[in-house]
Amino acid sequence: MSQRLTELACYGLAGHTDQPRDLLAEARLAEELGLGSVFLSERFNLKDAGVLAGAVAAATEHVGIATAATNHNTRHPLVTATLATTAHRLSGGRYALGLGRGFGALFDVMGLPRVTGAQLEDAIGIYRSLWRGEAVLGHEGPAGSYPYLSQDGSFDERIPVLMTAIGPRSLALAGRLADGVVLHTFLTDEALARSVAAIRSAAEEAGRDPASVRVWAVLATVEDSLPEDLRLRKLVGRLATYLQGYGDVLVAANGWDPAVLDRFRTDPLVQGYPGAFDAIGTVEELTHLRDDVLPAEWLAASATGSAEQCAARVLEQLALGADSVVLHGATPAELAPVLTAYAAVRDDATFAGLPANPGWMS
Repeated sequence: MSQRLTELACYGLAGHTDQPRDLLAEARLAEELGLGSVFLSERFNLKDAGVLAGAVAAATEHVGIATAATNHNTRHPLVTATLATTAHRLSGGRYALGLGRGFGALFDVMGLPRVTGAQLEDAIGIYRSLWRGEAVLGHEGPAGSYPYLSQDGSFDERIPVLMTAIGPRSLALAGRLADGVVLHTFLTDEALARSVAAIRSAAEEAGRDPASVRVWAVLATVEDSLPEDLRLRKLVGRLATYLQGYGDVLVAANGWDPAVLDRFRTDPLVQGYPGAFDAIGTVEELTHLRDDVLPAEWLAASATGSAEQCAARVLEQLALGADSVVLHGATPAELAPVLTAYAAVRDDATFAGLPANPGWMS
């Protein structure tokens, strides 16, 4: 595909992997198919954010690259700032640093402080000072105490910061601070529109141009040509895994019935389940969750059906206010039919000036 779909992205190594080298072929194919960006999540096993960003930068020439997300508290701020400047220059300016709150319980067992909004704001301020070539002297703030931090006095790096957000406080913080915002998978249409409005409102209250913040919807995309076991894993398994980890937050964001979440948690299959459903769930287990536990309307917050139906859902996300859409949970090869269908109905003029870097609107 010669057409560059700058408003669309995929995740590299979507879900679990034991072969990070697969990212090289995925990134090349994403570029070949016309995807605008490759997003990279981080896991503490075989998915280091910096290494993966470097791999995509080396394997491609045009796609944007986003870490979405890493956490500021797992690295010293000078190390994170250096990760970003290295990926920025290595990629020719295609890199965006994405940050999120992460999981409090995981940080507890790791011996790390839980992430707060004040810490994120403080850390982002440190990064931006360093990227401007400024030294950080005698810093005392929520992100820590740092007598002296410096990268290079000649720096004047234009590196965007993305923030992942789902709850109202995170959305407001992202609107005030971030260059781009990455929303959550399985948001209803109403929740997506509400989230976009909250981000724009917070940006305006902070004296920023609301239209300057690039908002990414994240749409679970499960096209019909995939085998049934994969469709179950990518849709039912993924939603169930989110409900395992932070169901209260997702249910609140969507205005869903908490009693249904309680029913999910007390189901005999879910109680004491030994892992993530999207990693180890069997066809029988996932079918049970789909048919007997999870409401169809919860699973409908996604793109399913034919390639044309999935493409139509992408258009709906854009119509609801998102600037761009991450097609989540599918590899570039799996997305190929959807991209072809979407390109046929895309309004090319709307996205003519959209930058390759996923953190910028202009």
